[in-house]
Amino acid sequence: MRLVIARCSVDYIGRLRAHLPLATRLLMVKADGSVLIHSDGGSYKPLNWMSPPATLRVSDPVDGEHPEGVTEVWNVQHAKSDDRLVISIHEQLHEFSHELGVDPGLVKDGVEADLQRLLAEQIHTLGDGYTLVRREYMTAIGPVDILARDADGGTVAVELKRRGDIDGVEQLTRYLELLNRDPLLAPVKGVFAAQQIKPQARVLAEDRGIDCLTLDYDAMRGIDDRESRLF
Repeated sequence: MRLVIARCSVDYIGRLRAHLPLATRLLMVKADGSVLIHSDGGSYKPLNWMSPPATLRVSDPVDGEHPEGVTEVWNVQHAKSDDRLVISIHEQLHEFSHELGVDPGLVKDGVEADLQRLLAEQIHTLGDGYTLVRREYMTAIGPVDILARDADGGTVAVELKRRGDIDGVEQLTRYLELLNRDPLLAPVKGVFAAQQIKPQARVLAEDRGIDCLTLDYDAMRGIDDRESRLF
């Protein structure tokens, strides 16, 4: 990763043309070949950029082709198109380079897979006497998140979402229609479980005889939010 703070102007030349007038900006050159131009605002989004694959060539300014005061020119050429980013450096204020290495990627917490695992481990959350049959119970139209038995031995199909909306209820309805055709499973009742359930989804679920369950993800992980309180 190479970071350069410089007074510069920037021109994007290609299918679209764009110009950034002279100002102080952060130039970011990544190991994958991408080049991004940032200002001190606008959150995470760069003002302009060139995506990889691309090559960066630094050259001296040519009289008559570049404005007065330009000390060097960065030409960033995309490898698969005619798109080109031209950065005219007037003054380089700071430069820093560092090898970041291979990034392991973003590990998301609280995704549906985490909810499914925790609910399977804590199947009693559904009610006393519930037992787990299996996770990802496969059907002809896709996997049911959790298949369980209630205290009376009845079959229960659970659909899990982080945010429960009408589409999730419709999905569970299709599973229930299919599962109830199997004499070894029928009758099958449904539970729609989510961290948040929209009011419209709750109304639709209850109208179809589907129970709704709001999951407390922190409590399921064993985190007591009272620890973060002052009083």
